[in-house]
Amino acid sequence: MVELGCILFERCDPSTFPAALFYWAIWPFQFSAVKLITTLNFRLIDQFLAQIPVGGAGKRCRYTAGHESENWELVSAEEFQLVPRPCRCILAVYEDALRNPIWAPLGGYHMNPDWVILRKDYQETHGQSTAYMIYLDHENADIVVAIRGLHLGNQSDYAVLFDNKLGQTMFDGGYVHNGLLNAARWVFDAEHEVFKNLLERNPTYTPTFAGHSLGAGVVALLTMVVLQNQDLLGNVERKRIRCYAIAPARCTSLNLAIRYADVVNSVVLQVATQAFL
Repeated sequence: MVELGCILFERCDPSTFPAALFYWAIWPFQFSAVKLITTLNFRLIDQFLAQIPVGGAGKRCRYTAGHESENWELVSAEEFQLVPRPCRCILAVYEDALRNPIWAPLGGYHMNPDWVILRKDYQETHGQSTAYMIYLDHENADIVVAIRGLHLGNQSDYAVLFDNKLGQTMFDGGYVHNGLLNAARWVFDAEHEVFKNLLERNPTYTPTFAGHSLGAGVVALLTMVVLQNQDLLGNVERKRIRCYAIAPARCTSLNLAIRYADVVNSVVLQVATQAFL
């Protein structure tokens, strides 16, 4: 996956545990709160890690994804300019009514409620996937599938997350997370006819898949499923398909991440902890 080192800010979802769960979004005005809470968390983590003896277990606890990306180059403005739009689509999935939004970022969602093709909540997905929407973006010529992240108060999300064992599921010559693949296949089976019809009616539009956290893992694998079943979508060209996985769960082996790097973009927060201390 192509990693874009960028700063994405977070917000609290009051439908879950207050101040415990933050979702990626472009919310600069909440930076102070995020910085404060993040600082407290980092200090507590540092105090805990300081008590762990240096050794195998200690190194494992201290190792983070930042070690893997510490030498990456910064993302360019041109590379990042397409990211905020799918972020807003993901954030819109959390709204009960897009016409009367509660969580709209500064400047609004820049979305037309009349262009929402469908939206499915947990009751409609039967716990097989997190909530999602399909949005027909006429302004930017996109057909967007946006999937929300983990809901801490929903047991079905944990069932999806924990449905995996090392080496359990192979896909296209590599290994993938079993629960996330099942969720991706469920969404594909449920919506591929809708998606195909939208592509037929809008042949120049770009198929775009976007998700956050658990939903990012689902859309990453959903994109791979789509690429393996292009005939069911009218043989849409690979180069037209885009995926933006915001802070994704690790869901594929390295060989698959490389193989699909031309389509799947993993967008991560890349900031040194020292900046908050």
